[in-house]
Amino acid sequence: MSYFPTGGTAGSRGPVRLGDRAARTLTAELARDNAEKHALVVDATIGSTVVTAAIDALLPGDTLTLVPNDVDQVAALRAEITAHGPWVSERVRVIDSLPAADPADTVIIGSPVTGSADDARTLLDGLGKYLTDGGVLAVAVPAVPGGTAGAAAELDRQAALFGVGGDLVLRNTPPVRVHRLRFTPAHVGRADRLGPAMRTSSMPVTRGMHIDSNGVAAAAIALGLAAAARATRRGSKLWLVPALAAVPVAAFFRDPQRDVPDDPSAVVAASDGRVLSVERLRDERLGATEFLRIAVFLSVLDVHVNRSPVAGRVVDHFVTDGGFAAAMKPAAEHNVAAYTVLDTTHGRVVVAQRTGMVARRIVHRAPVGSLLARGERFGLIRFGSRTDVYLPADRAEPLVGSGDRVLGGASVIARWR
Repeated sequence: MSYFPTGGTAGSRGPVRLGDRAARTLTAELARDNAEKHALVVDATIGSTVVTAAIDALLPGDTLTLVPNDVDQVAALRAEITAHGPWVSERVRVIDSLPAADPADTVIIGSPVTGSADDARTLLDGLGKYLTDGGVLAVAVPAVPGGTAGAAAELDRQAALFGVGGDLVLRNTPPVRVHRLRFTPAHVGRADRLGPAMRTSSMPVTRGMHIDSNGVAAAAIALGLAAAARATRRGSKLWLVPALAAVPVAAFFRDPQRDVPDDPSAVVAASDGRVLSVERLRDERLGATEFLRIAVFLSVLDVHVNRSPVAGRVVDHFVTDGGFAAAMKPAAEHNVAAYTVLDTTHGRVVVAQRTGMVARRIVHRAPVGSLLARGERFGLIRFGSRTDVYLPADRAEPLVGSGDRVLGGASVIARWR
């Protein structure tokens, strides 16, 4: 007997299953929260990869509540939790029905949503009341055409309104898109307790190196062109051009793992590169506040993944028009740029991603309302470019000077006073 709050439609399970990678993506918000927290998994099933990932994410002081879709599974699910031993069974409880659940910092839907748009909307509305203020609802939906009866489109709409991050998990059968939704604002201090989130759609090359999904796509296009050229122009070596280009193209989008300093007073570099300038100024685009601005130039050989210099909540994001001057030149001040504005416990911080003479594409992945940990990836700029970090001038002390080399997420460029 099913008692899922939508009647089992939006949460019903067809051929879609969540593998280990998808399960880790669904539970990522839970795993990166280093403070004591409570999580809720609805539509939990026996042997679920999502339940396993949620248990693995628990820290001392955390608690987890499981709500199975079918009341007949309650006893078996409780036995499964007991089999994990006392450390888990003391922190995880299985309840008979959703109304008995307490509000949670993270609510996770344990199976992909495959119903209609109305069913998905009803499901989200029903689960929203079980979130604490600033809590996150994590939900997966099939990412293939016709994979749902309208739920995918509704989740995309909800993400446009309330999304604070998401990921496409290609290594699942079929692929799924994970959405993280926040219906009420989170307190800015909550960002201080988070660890950086990893984009699971990037491709691991080694334990410490990934290729961003943009690079995977670009390399795939290059290899596709090579295959097409070889098939249509037999005997020609023309296919070698795109085939050989695939490696440096993918390398440009490399995304190394970085050790973020533990010092809470540290401000880290937003990108790899060479420091162009350190100065106090006012920027009319950011109001009358005086900032300490640290500008870093990225050559085409630098890692172009951008990271948040501080922990904070994204409160604004805007793009300014301009030219495409060489990024190391003073004229780059007026290039096309994307500004990410963060509220922090130390004041307002801004990161500007500036285009260059070659760079014309800015990728931004931190929706307004999302929380960024210090050193967390939030976007990238394609080819040579520049990043500017604006800090409150009266609160921050610079630790770098012009000409210094920095590594994004690892090098300390300033310290809070």
